[in-house]
Amino acid sequence: MIHHISIPARDPEHVAKVLAELLGGYAGPFIGPIPGAWVAYAEDAHGTGLEVYPERTTLVPGEGGDMGAVALRDAPVAVAFHALISVKVGRGDIERIGAREGWRTQHFWRGPNPQVRLFELYEFWVENRIMLELVTEDMVEAYRKLAQGPAQRDLLARLAAARP
Repeated sequence: MIHHISIPARDPEHVAKVLAELLGGYAGPFIGPIPGAWVAYAEDAHGTGLEVYPERTTLVPGEGGDMGAVALRDAPVAVAFHALISVKVGRGDIERIGAREGWRTQHFWRGPNPQVRLFELYEFWVENRIMLELVTEDMVEAYRKLAQGPAQRDLLARLAAARP
């Protein structure tokens, strides 16, 4: 169970408020050691949250027995990170919010190739840099069924058998 993740943003407060709107939850200043950070919570039974740090924030390992630390570095243009997140709003709301923010928001099906559609989602590009995959209540069950060891093994075996 992933309870929270962190993402960088040019405007952490604004991004946290948009994410809270999608989650149907809370946005507020982050109670932690990172100045200018904000957080959005889904207010669910799992404590699901997204911490939104100023874009130059970098987490670095501590030395010896010390905790990890925060350093300020140049912000990357793009990152090899994404997260699939269930939201409380509907498809139209995702599209409306993405359009309002000017953030790329597109509906897609995921699968190993265009002919095999396994589950659907929205690519929601926060500040047009960080991809969050958003699923509505009617989309998430297909993903849940697929994200299990037996289903993965079965799918891999079927794909291998279909190869020439």
